[in-house]
Amino acid sequence: RWMQELREAPIAEAAAAEPPSLVRPPSFCPACRKRLKPWHKIPVLSYLLLGGRCGFCNTRISGQYPTVELLAAFASAFVVLHFGFSLESAAALFFSWMLIVLAFIDGNEQLLPDELTLTLLWGGLVTNAFGLFTDAASAVLGAAAGYGGLWLIYQAMKAITGREGLGYGDMKLLAAICAWCGWQALPLILLTASVAGLAVSAVALLARRMTKNDRFAFGPYLAAAGWGTFFQFFAYQWLLPIPFLESLSRPF
Repeated sequence: RWMQELREAPIAEAAAAEPPSLVRPPSFCPACRKRLKPWHKIPVLSYLLLGGRCGFCNTRISGQYPTVELLAAFASAFVVLHFGFSLESAAALFFSWMLIVLAFIDGNEQLLPDELTLTLLWGGLVTNAFGLFTDAASAVLGAAAGYGGLWLIYQAMKAITGREGLGYGDMKLLAAICAWCGWQALPLILLTASVAGLAVSAVALLARRMTKNDRFAFGPYLAAAGWGTFFQFFAYQWLLPIPFLESLSRPF
């Protein structure tokens, strides 16, 4: 019936009925559906100038938009400081931006689209085929171990509790992250993401912001742990590639 109605609908209504993608349709206000002007889309600045409201209908704009923009700006600045202007920097920017997008999509929709996770996976494998961050064998083994490790945890949880505690999107995301970092990073990524996820869910349960039956998005924790591990964020040495901090670390 839906397909029949879609065929009979006017062209404009049919276009509006198509599911959105990353590039189509152009940015619009979710409330009034009006297409945004170029000056409405300046990162952070437009949000501040518009007072956090739509320039057409005055509907309040979610604070998530400037949050994502600031997070992307911080990650980009860190990448450039870490790698300089290089091929490694360009690849790491792609890795960082993809993780930010995936983390927020999963946090909002509890969904990790294949279009993004598989693109990130192949990006890591191709990048490390040239040994940019790790060797090709470590990248391939990382992808296999990342997916297989979560698959085994999924099967164990299902056998013990009778419930599906993880999604296949989480497995693909961890496989993609380990394709960039290598299999050696898997234990740290999995441990860090699990501890952070358990801590946040425990606080949410105590605060009665969620119940034990609510679904829980694991993707943001995998993304954060993967990004931190990629840049050795949990070791003292992660500070040293920044020239200013490196000079401070030298003995007088």
